Amino acid sequence: MKFSETWLREWVDPALSTEQLAAQLTMAGLEVDAVTPAGAALTGVVVAEVLDVVAHPDAERLSVCRVSDGVAEYQVVCGASNVRPGLRVPFAREGAALPGLTIRCAKLRGVESSGMLCAAAELGIESRGDGLLELPPDAPLGDDIVAYLRLADRVIELGLTPNRGDCLGIAGLAREVAALNAMAITPPDLQPVPTTITDTVDVTLAAPAACPRYAGRVIHGVDVARPSPLWLQERLRRSGVRSIDAVVDVTNYVLLELGQPLHAFDRNTLAGHVSVRLAQPGERLVLLDGSERELRADMLVIADEQGAIALAGIMGGERTAVGAATSDIFLESAFFAPAALAGRARSLGMHTDASHRFERGVDFDLQVRAIERATRLLLDIVGGEPGPIVLAESSEHLPALEPIRLRPQRLDTLLGITLASSEVEAILGRLGFSTTRDGAHWLVRPNSYRFDIRIEVDLIEEIARVHGYDRIPARVQNAAVPLRARPEAEHSRRAWRRRLEALGYQEAITYSFVDARTQSLLDPDCTPVAVANPISADMAVMRSTLWAGLIKAVQFNQNRQQRSVRLFESGLRFLPGAEGLEQRLGIAGIACGERAPENWTDAGVALDFFDIKGDIEALLGIDSTADRFVFEAATHPALHPGQSVRLERDGKELGWLGALHPELLKAFDLQGPVFVFEFDHARTCKKNLPNFKALSKFPEVRRDMALVLDDEVTAARILETVREVAGELLVNLRLFDVYRGQHIENGKKSVAVG
Repeated sequence: MKFSETWLREWVDPALSTEQLAAQLTMAGLEVDAVTPAGAALTGVVVAEVLDVVAHPDAERLSVCRVSDGVAEYQVVCGASNVRPGLRVPFAREGAALPGLTIRCAKLRGVESSGMLCAAAELGIESRGDGLLELPPDAPLGDDIVAYLRLADRVIELGLTPNRGDCLGIAGLAREVAALNAMAITPPDLQPVPTTITDTVDVTLAAPAACPRYAGRVIHGVDVARPSPLWLQERLRRSGVRSIDAVVDVTNYVLLELGQPLHAFDRNTLAGHVSVRLAQPGERLVLLDGSERELRADMLVIADEQGAIALAGIMGGERTAVGAATSDIFLESAFFAPAALAGRARSLGMHTDASHRFERGVDFDLQVRAIERATRLLLDIVGGEPGPIVLAESSEHLPALEPIRLRPQRLDTLLGITLASSEVEAILGRLGFSTTRDGAHWLVRPNSYRFDIRIEVDLIEEIARVHGYDRIPARVQNAAVPLRARPEAEHSRRAWRRRLEALGYQEAITYSFVDARTQSLLDPDCTPVAVANPISADMAVMRSTLWAGLIKAVQFNQNRQQRSVRLFESGLRFLPGAEGLEQRLGIAGIACGERAPENWTDAGVALDFFDIKGDIEALLGIDSTADRFVFEAATHPALHPGQSVRLERDGKELGWLGALHPELLKAFDLQGPVFVFEFDHARTCKKNLPNFKALSKFPEVRRDMALVLDDEVTAARILETVREVAGELLVNLRLFDVYRGQHIENGKKSVAVG
């Protein structure tokens, strides 16, 4: 929101510089985004009157003017089409400094010109046309134009948060500044305007929950052709609003001043009474911008007996628009519930000043005062005869101002300081809240323009803002932090990460959301948990395996010529369970490329299954005599049928490792082989503790055995059988040879253990 500093200071004028005022607003939560001059730096430009105009002897489009600044007369050559005797305009004397220009006496087509008559753009003001800037007839001759137009003003731009809709007007900002500086505000005269006619328009609230209050007034005999006064146009310009015509300018002015959107209808185009209702199915409306819109049934409209005439709180309709032929107007000032308008403008691709305010909440006690203010301005500018205000309301549907209990102890706890009760009550009073004591607590009733004050912490925030966040001392929090001892018999995630890093893996962190296709390829037997409102189609389900993100990471690296990749991730997997969603902590890895970086001793040996198996043994600290881990050949839908094993302990599945299935390599456009592993942390974290055992007095005796067995007999079963038979005397056990070939039958193998 943009506003003029001078305009604000007419309401409340603290003894602060512009910079101090901006800092104060920012510290109070109304962040100042920019402070800019209202006009260009000018010197030597004064108010002057055109006394005489004659045609230039040698140029058809130039005029020779005699100009007076109240002290002297000057001859000036001018090319503006609106120059005429009696016109008061800005006059740049010789030596005057304008943006990018210094005025000097010169001859134009042979005629001496001592200065320049100025248009708005030449003063650094937004252009209002090609002609001279016309000043009011009573503008004092000789007055410096910077002082007369108050161009020394500053424009302050705020970045308001959505909860502070009450500050979308000068009145709301003035209340804030007054509260922060313990001052009173000086509002404009809002006394009721005496009525001189009896004409009214009947209003019916057919949707009282959406519009519980609607005020309207008829004004006869307005002169729409009259221009808005320069001071009003300037205030609109400095607020970022374009001047259109006097009636629209007044409604915009009141919107910027009080924060209440208004709309003016051409009274003579209204058919019968006015109703506020929901749109009918398929109803269409041509808006002021010329666009025709098909309305939804949940959109609120203003309608007469012929149909919709305005999209309530957003934009008026073309059929009842005020135009050059308008002589009578019907002025509307309403309160629309924020929930009734939220999102409606955006659904039509629109955003207006009115919708911006109504969606955030407008003071529901402001409608009559806003109409009175607009009426007084209209009568002063375009004339007319006002009728009585018609007020239609449904009191039970107006927002309830329920008292909020404020506990001093809660206030002290959240602020970290103790404020005196008198200061708390004074701050709440300056904010316009009514406060009563209820034993040890306060009962605080918020005002009608603060839609963001609903619970106790809202009040505490307001007290902190006004007291000043910078006045609350910063204190270091002291707290005892108990150490959580991890059982020695468990692998910690941190230890796993360090061990994997030592093995050459790099940690990756990927999204928990994956696309449904990837999930179904990697874990087709699991019904994924769908995301109710996904960010995109690629993040539609929750992952049941960490492989999904790691595969995407390898794909990303291979696409950028990184062939050797080793990654791991420790995170949650999301699985459907009997009692709803189950979250299981897992650790997974992926590897591809060469076993070691290229060097002169190695021609570049590719990773294979046993490299990854060795990494897993090192990771889990598997000991051949004490641990009961078993690598069991098994099939997994995501893994290569011949290079897929299930890790078990005591008959329980712990995880999987193997090479990605060739079909998946093709589906993910990967260059293989690519090896993966994944384990459940809770099931795998248990480890054996070393026990002290006295060294044997006897020397070791090594025994090597060669066993001829069926191919189906796994090495794990052989080792397990040896452990059971050897008992406590076993020191170490290794499988060191597997032979198939001559002297061994087909379907058999010779396995050597020692």
